[in-house]
Parts: sequence; C-alpha cells; structure tokens
Amino acid sequence: MKRFIALFIAAMLAGSIQVQAKEKLTVLMDWFANPDHAPLAVAQTRGFFEAHGLEVELIEPADPAMPPKLVAAGQGDIAISYQPVLHAQIDEGMPLSRIGTLVATPLNTLIVLKDGPIKTLEDLKGKRVGYSVSGFEDAMLGAMLKQAGLTIEDIELINVNFSLSPSLLAGQVDAIIGGYRNFELNQLEIKGSAGLAFYPEENGVPAYDELILVAHKDKVDDPRYAKFMAALEDATVYLINHPQDSWQAFLELYPNLDDELNRRAWGDTLPRFAKRPAALDEGRYERFANFMLEAGLIKTAPPVESYTAVIR
Repeated sequence: MKRFIALFIAAMLAGSIQVQAKEKLTVLMDWFANPDHAPLAVAQTRGFFEAHGLEVELIEPADPAMPPKLVAAGQGDIAISYQPVLHAQIDEGMPLSRIGTLVATPLNTLIVLKDGPIKTLEDLKGKRVGYSVSGFEDAMLGAMLKQAGLTIEDIELINVNFSLSPSLLAGQVDAIIGGYRNFELNQLEIKGSAGLAFYPEENGVPAYDELILVAHKDKVDDPRYAKFMAALEDATVYLINHPQDSWQAFLELYPNLDDELNRRAWGDTLPRFAKRPAALDEGRYERFANFMLEAGLIKTAPPVESYTAVIR
C-alpha cells in the first residue's frame, strides 16, 4: 500500500510539473538587439512571456537576411522582418504569413544635413544620394522624387554600404536614403551635425509597418502564437506606461547598449510600437503591395488574407 501511495503521489507530481512546464518558442531577430526590440525585452525580463506559459529564446542573426528564410524552412518559430520584405518574399513563393506587428510606422527616411544646401526635395537635383540596399530603397526614393517633379536620373546614386551617417558627415554624399529616423538622426546630432529628414509616408510612399512578425503559413494555428501575441501586447502596454522601468528591463537583457545613442533612440521609438500587435490593417497591406507592384518590385499582388493571419 505504501508503495502504491508513493507511486500515486509521484505520478501526480509529474503531471503537475508537466502542466506547469513552459512551452518553448524561438524568435529569430532581424538584427542585433536594439530599442526597436523593446517590447520583446520587456516581455522577457518582466515575466510576460512566463505569465502566458512560454519560454522564449530571442536569437540575434549572424546574417540579417536569414531569419524569414529559416522560418520558411521550418528552422525557427517566429522571425522579425519588414513589411516590404514580406511582400517580396511572398512574391518569391516563400510560405510565410504575417502574424503581428512590432513597429507600426515607417522608420526609413531620407536625411540631409540641416545646415546644408538641401531644404526641399527639389534641391536634390544633381546631388549625390547614398544608399545601402538597392530595390525597395530605390523605389521609395523614386516615389519621393516624383513628388518633387524629379526622377532617379536627376540624382547620382552612390552605394555607401551601411556607412550612411559617416558618408553624409564626410561629404561623400549630399543625402542618404535608408537611414532610420530613430537612429541616424540621433547619431548625426551626437556627432554635432543635426539632420533634416524627409519622411516617405509624407512624400508619395504609402505608410507601412516597419517591423513585423512572420511565421510559417502552415503553422499559424499553433496555440503558442496566441500566447506570444498576448504577452507582447501586455509588455507593450507596460512599456508605454512605465518607460523608465522598461529601459532598465531592456538593459538587464542587453547591458552593453547603455549609451547615449540607444537612450535617445529608446525615447524616439516608444510612440511607434504597435499598441495592438496582433491587429491587422488589410488596407495598408493592399496599398503597399500595389505600390511595390507598380514599382516593379513584385510580379503580382495576391489577396492580403493569403499571406496574413489574425492571431486570437
């Protein structure tokens, strides 16, 4: 009888442990950790993932281009990506679906030096514009120039790789496209040269989600995703209500980012996080797909519901 009771208690304890065990989930980040990822850091360090029964691993990429591809290949659960990239990868046939939004406004912008000769987009005629990645940035710049009565042929494009701010400060180029308004503008100011930004969404480019969350399209019914999105929303609410404690939470996970640039970027990024990360604006995705189609960046614009999912 004693042996039976012991076995029964052991079985009950094992069942209890199994019920309480956290479900594991991997998130492949788009870049090295930075304030754009604040809700994820807060969810991790302030226990929001744990409260929803998840054990989440945040993985920084060796190659920033790989996370969506790895998820499409079944080698990760969720990838942080970009709305323009998603449209292009769907056009390539990748089995991906948008399941949420992290940063709900564009960050990309065209930047010049504030004390320089360029005050309007029209002033770009005959000037040198530095860029890092061709494709979407070219299309974005083309749309902005069109608003000013110019074309790509009216400017000189120079590939500066990822040396955007330094190339502008050194006078190698007169403007840069692809710099983030929450980073490059602050970087310039820290270096003693204020920047002037021209925002794509105010100059001919449809508004879009900058950072999004994508999963394999055949796995969007995974119950872990509903828990993840709920935890992310809880963390974002906490982040907005408690920015200082959230900054400390971020530094607990990434202590090496405690510097002036990241502190400034933190404040500038806060209002841009999606307050309802699981919510989907179908019109926004349809408009942006049509923009990419007209720019020749994709061959077709499939129905929005074919590459998005609303996680509940």
